[in-house]
Amino acid sequence: MIEERLVNIETKITFQEDLIEELNKVVYRQQQQLNQLEAICTSLARHIQSLAEAENTSKPVNERPPHY
Repeated sequence: MIEERLVNIETKITFQEDLIEELNKVVYRQQQQLNQLEAICTSLARHIQSLAEAENTSKPVNERPPHY
């Protein structure tokens, strides 16, 4: 009886250790993806900002529309 309980407990612990290891791998991969997405967002924000600045500098503020 006690031997059977110990075997059951050891089995459960082994499964839990495997599950924790798999979850750690998943969390690690998700963190890598988050880091990549943050880098992409930062790059896109810089690109959009540079485009907006370039657009602002290329047009005169008080330019008349072409139909005048």
